[in-house]
Amino acid sequence: MMPLAKAAEEFARKAHKDTNHTYDGKPYDEAHLQAVVNVFHRFKYLIPEADQDMVEGGCWTHDTIEDARKTFNDVMKACGPEIAEIAYALTNEKGRNRKERANSKYYRGIRDTRYATFVKFCDRIANIEHGLSAGGHMVDGYRKEHEHFMDELYTPEYDPMVKHMEKLLNKASSEAHGS
Repeated sequence: MMPLAKAAEEFARKAHKDTNHTYDGKPYDEAHLQAVVNVFHRFKYLIPEADQDMVEGGCWTHDTIEDARKTFNDVMKACGPEIAEIAYALTNEKGRNRKERANSKYYRGIRDTRYATFVKFCDRIANIEHGLSAGGHMVDGYRKEHEHFMDELYTPEYDPMVKHMEKLLNKASSEAHGS
């Protein structure tokens, strides 16, 4: 039987390729999903070993419902219910702008889904790291919304991830102000 993470990787790579989904002009699976999984590997010690395969699968599939036209049932059939719940929790609400899409219901869904906060933190770290290396405009937005993001999702069990995020955002702030 194939490990959950491998099944999730194959499913997510195909889903994003089938929709020609890109990240800064590069194939989404290589540019973003792999980066999220790389962050997972740096912080997986925060997850019980018995759940690491499933959580890695959640990292691979976290954007399949939101961005690759897959449904909860598609993810569940390919990867199982726990991974599908993570992908569903990390799917933004309907909205006209970022604030409407990442509303209190969205954050509640993440908090209420086992390991979804961890996966969201992997996603956010990967996005910030990418922004810092590529000069992306989103880092400033992440810095501005960080306090609210932490108010919604902070949990002490992931303190090493929070500290890393804050270090990255402080670096971005220093670079933006030329210090």
